[in-house]
Amino acid sequence: MLVLYHNDMSLCAQKVRLCLAEKGLAWESRHLVLRAGEHQQDWYRKLNRRAVVPTLIDRDRVIPESNVILEYLNEAYPDPPLAPKHPYDRSKVRLWTKQLDEDVHDASAAVLSFGIAFRHQYIERGELGQKMLEAIPNAFKRERRREVIEQGTHSKHFIIAVERMVLLLDEMEEALVEHQWLAGDEYSLADVAFTPYLARLEHLNIIGMVRQRHRVTDWYGRCKARRSFHEAMVKWENAEYLELMRRRGAEAWPQIEAISRARRSALAPSA
Repeated sequence: MLVLYHNDMSLCAQKVRLCLAEKGLAWESRHLVLRAGEHQQDWYRKLNRRAVVPTLIDRDRVIPESNVILEYLNEAYPDPPLAPKHPYDRSKVRLWTKQLDEDVHDASAAVLSFGIAFRHQYIERGELGQKMLEAIPNAFKRERRREVIEQGTHSKHFIIAVERMVLLLDEMEEALVEHQWLAGDEYSLADVAFTPYLARLEHLNIIGMVRQRHRVTDWYGRCKARRSFHEAMVKWENAEYLELMRRRGAEAWPQIEAISRARRSALAPSA
């Protein structure tokens, strides 16, 4: 039996649950409450030294890091396949997931989430929130998050996060001109990996960022229509988190819209 240490609203956990659902694999849930710091306990750090979710256990094998878990599941449980057969086509999938590890997740989506909504949870917890912040092992991630918690949507990191998301959405729109799914004409791990990031824009009430990107809108609609979306995403939605994200997102939207507009204007070719 597969065991997954995860969190209901974690982006990285969501994509692994999507993969498990697409594969039709049974798994045992070990849900961690991140705002209680359960992922920072010593027992969990022995499984995952970065103190993040998810972590997959397959018999005596411990596999951390969501994108690594996706590739592991696809290779260890190959039916149905979620990667193309040809190595070149598989490289296209990896080029997409590589973006997540480079900056889309930590420097964009996570910053948007914290700058808009989750910073308030840290602030309200006072010393406990500060303790949780200091326990983040990655110094770059910790200091970036510290500034975003303190300054919110006025942080320079928040502005960069919005600009990076604009670039990502533009790249997705461009890719979907050529084929039905992100990396080709078949649904793949690339689509699995990026679905939660569009869902996060929707949950944060800033899905307006996708406006005028009609192919991305259509792609996201098709992802949501898959059975896996309900199993991996909808069934795990945290109503308290959703209310916080939607309310704070509505407050932040005018600023995000202005940053997005400025970014797109800067990239537009001059007359």
